[in-house]
Amino acid sequence: MILKAGYPYSLVKNGLPFDYPKLEKNTSTDVLVMGGGISGALAAHYLIREGISCMIVDARSIGLGSTCASTSLLQYEIDTPLHRLITMAGKENAVAAYRLCASAITKLEALARQTGMEDFAFTRSLYYAAYKKDISWLAKEFTIRKQYGFAVQQLGESAIYKEFGFKAPTAILSELGACTDAYLFTHHLLVYNMKRGLLVYDRTAIDSIKHHPGGVEVISRDGYRISAKKLVYATGYEVVNFIKKPIVSLHSTYASISESLSYQPHIGKKDTMIWNTANPYLYIRTTPDRRIIVGGRDEKFFSPAKRDKLIQAKAKQLKNDFNKLFPRTPFTPEFSWTGTFGSTRDGLPYIGPYRGLPNSYFSLGFGGNGITFSQVAGEIIAGLVKGKKNKHAGIFSFDRT
Repeated sequence: MILKAGYPYSLVKNGLPFDYPKLEKNTSTDVLVMGGGISGALAAHYLIREGISCMIVDARSIGLGSTCASTSLLQYEIDTPLHRLITMAGKENAVAAYRLCASAITKLEALARQTGMEDFAFTRSLYYAAYKKDISWLAKEFTIRKQYGFAVQQLGESAIYKEFGFKAPTAILSELGACTDAYLFTHHLLVYNMKRGLLVYDRTAIDSIKHHPGGVEVISRDGYRISAKKLVYATGYEVVNFIKKPIVSLHSTYASISESLSYQPHIGKKDTMIWNTANPYLYIRTTPDRRIIVGGRDEKFFSPAKRDKLIQAKAKQLKNDFNKLFPRTPFTPEFSWTGTFGSTRDGLPYIGPYRGLPNSYFSLGFGGNGITFSQVAGEIIAGLVKGKKNKHAGIFSFDRT
């Protein structure tokens, strides 16, 4: 599946920051990670940290799937609001999922420092009501987040206008959030862990996978064999090729980034990423190189061709969306792109083993929290491979649906 099109800014800016070899021999490893994007890189990091022999293969050049198309907002707020998730997953599981995402942000920041990744910054997150009809349930959402200890404020219309300069009936301001560059972060993680024994092969497509009681055998398109005790699927939205049950619905999302301004733009008096309650939702963030990213305008995914034809029209709509909120801030789009993403019924990822495929684990960070979910998945999977129990694994299991 072609997962992105257009000119993802991170790819334009960073190019190919590191070269990885193509697999050209038969080999073996304790754990094979299939997929070298941010999910695979984080899974491999935690496996290496546990002292587990690990190898990554990717059909593309590293990061050129969904990872390079990511706008890299890091939020603990899941696409499904907490008060709704409680009705779907139960109070204990829902609150734990939100807390795990919050913890993931701080752990990712520590990983960024550890691997020398400089493009990482904590920021606030403003979740504003797109319509008056959302006022009541957003107030309910604020109350329940506050009840469970999340650092949030509820803002009224006048406070929003005073702080951010646009009109909305109400909003939740969260103190914990961050922005990064998922594509560059992936390369930093891989290079860091290659020095600790990780093997990485890109441009290595897999044609055959055989699961058996003693492990997994994989054959590359070029005919090379990889024997592994365990296989981690970190292939993102292409997982539909391996899982028979319907677990994800695919959508196309669009993003546009402005030309670099002559000054560092800020959203609010203290820079904040913003998103709203619309479906699909609009989101806006700034970048360290004086640009503004606007994303949203999602469509149901039908085919790459239909998705890609909409890039120009969607870029114009996103520009208009931004100008309605901030008419005095210049926004001249320079690069626009589209990517495919998946959403689940409850907004939660799928992490862990799958009964139909023995000796396998899945790291599937679907939805808008793909990076934080991938951090959670990396820790859970590495622990399970090591034989450790994880009290949160059931929250994200295939058996929940």
